[in-house]
Order: sequence, then structure tokens, then C-alpha cells
Amino acid sequence: MADITWELFHRQVEACNLCPLYHGILHKVPGQGDPASPLMFIGEGPGQTEDEQGLAFVGAAGQLLTRMLDAISLPRERVYICNIVKCRPPNNRVPLPEEISACMMHLRMQTLLVHPKVIVLLGSTAARATLGNEIRITRDRGVWQQRKGVWMLPTYHPSALLRDASKKKDAWTDMQALRDKLKELHLYPDLYPS
Repeated sequence: MADITWELFHRQVEACNLCPLYHGILHKVPGQGDPASPLMFIGEGPGQTEDEQGLAFVGAAGQLLTRMLDAISLPRERVYICNIVKCRPPNNRVPLPEEISACMMHLRMQTLLVHPKVIVLLGSTAARATLGNEIRITRDRGVWQQRKGVWMLPTYHPSALLRDASKKKDAWTDMQALRDKLKELHLYPDLYPS
């Protein structure tokens, strides 16, 4: 695994045709942000705005995510943001299990390259693909899990908060828990001094 590089990752995503999602898209959306960040956000898949720009979380949900990060004094450019699938599913539908499975090698490579200490799983698709199909976002959000030395926090996807404002209180609780975990692990000492 010592030979994996960002260049190889981007070439691999660009050339990928392992599932039919690449048909009809404008851009693949590998993800972006600080490639050495201790914190990684993983969502479901690109939406229309993301497909148009080739960037993750730049539509309405992404703007809300930026505001959520601002609320805990964490600049968006200090984190790494990506999705389970790198191509927009038609009509923004939930990715199919075989599409998720085909794209997991890209996510695994990204995770190896970023080497985060904390991962926030945005929504049930990201949580189930990462932690297992038994995960239920309404039941398991806000509950920290540790896998292979990485702390993982499932929470609501920002698009769910745009559809149902009653979930915002729980999402804010999760963001505060994230800030506390980052402080506890001394991952951003310039932002969260002890």
C-alpha cells in the first residue's frame, strides 16, 4: 500500500467504469479539502450542483455543512470532504448496493491517503456503508464508534436538516460532540487549545 498516491487515486476515479453511474454525469466528484486533515466527512453521493462543478458538498447541503463547521469554529478548508459514491445517481436517488460496493475501493484508498483520526458519517447511506447495514441513523446518530483506531460519528446528512428542521437540534448536539472529541484528541490545538 506504500505505492498509493493522490495522483493514482484521481486517475483511478477518472477512469472508473465499474458501475453504470458514470453514464450521463458531467463530472466525477472525488472529494476535496485538506488531504492531511485529521477529520474526514463522508456523505452519500454528489447532487446536481456537485456534478456540475466536480466538487463535493457545494450545493445547499454543502453550504449548510459549512455553516455547521463555522458554528464550532472549524474552517471548512481544514477538513477533507467526500462521498461514498463519486458519480451522481440519477435524480439524486440513493446509490444502489452494487454501486456502493463498486465505489468502496476509491473510498478505502482516500481514507488511507488522508489517514484521518476522526470520520463523520453524514446520513444513513454513509453510516451503513461504513459501519454496517444494522446501523439506523435515527437510533445511532451521535454515538461514537471506534474502528481500526479511527473514531466515527454518524449524524444526519445536511440535506435531511434542510427537509426537516426538527433534526437540527440533534445535529447541533453531534457537532458539539465532534468539537469535544477533536479537543480531547488534541487534533486542532490552534483552534481548540487545552
